[in-house]
Amino acid sequence: MHGQHAPTTTQQAALAARYGAAVPMAGPWNSTIAGMLDHRSVRGYRPDALPPGTLETLVAAAQSAATSSNLQTWSVVSVEDPAARAVMAEIAGGQKHILECPLFLVFLADVGRNDRLGIEEGRLLAGMPYLETFLVAAIDAALAAQNAVVAAEKSGPVHRLYRGASQ
Repeated sequence: MHGQHAPTTTQQAALAARYGAAVPMAGPWNSTIAGMLDHRSVRGYRPDALPPGTLETLVAAAQSAATSSNLQTWSVVSVEDPAARAVMAEIAGGQKHILECPLFLVFLADVGRNDRLGIEEGRLLAGMPYLETFLVAAIDAALAAQNAVVAAEKSGPVHRLYRGASQ
């Protein structure tokens, strides 16, 4: 049994909660993995204000995500205007949680920013017009968004803003 260990009760419970009766073989375990397995999509929020510095913390977590080629070809926009959020909610199929969440962040592939920076410096960035550049930007935006979600979910004061979360 070199390299293997007996699963803990907590580990078994987390795996059972995720997979039901088809629990996979237990492997390495730590609080990060436990937190990731505890993820559930949230669509209901309490109206409480966010703690100061929440946006900055979530952006810092997003900026710490893995990135391809270190090009930083993504941006995040915090949408606070209720009218803009209403339009976005409607475009997204009437998703009410866009109106109700205490912080609405839009992560986007942003190859245009690097293109504009190249133009300002009088340099042509050769990779800009290719599909691969967009795909890298979209994947990097998704990775950044995932980091922000994990940070928000596991932040005590932010986590308690979800309806049904324990106090």
